Amino acid sequence: MDRQTTQQKAKQSIDEIFVKIEELELKKDQVKTEAKESYNKKIADLQAKKTDLQAKYDDLLNSADDKWKDASSVFSASAEHFKNGFSELGNLFK
Repeated sequence: MDRQTTQQKAKQSIDEIFVKIEELELKKDQVKTEAKESYNKKIADLQAKKTDLQAKYDDLLNSADDKWKDASSVFSASAEHFKNGFSELGNLFK
């Protein structure tokens, strides 16, 4: 995959992640009482890592030609962490 395509996919991914975090924030009142503490902790964790993900995305955009593949790998791993976090939060609604 070329650099431009990678950057476009990364932008799409980061936009989706940020929207999902906002959706989860809005749903926190729907969580069962016994799961609220866990839900709030996981949301706080995702919010904290959101800044880190944005920094990794910026690194990807600004990386030198010989470093963009490494930056892409780091961004992808971080984005995958969010997907796992979303899955865990989804389980709290069940």
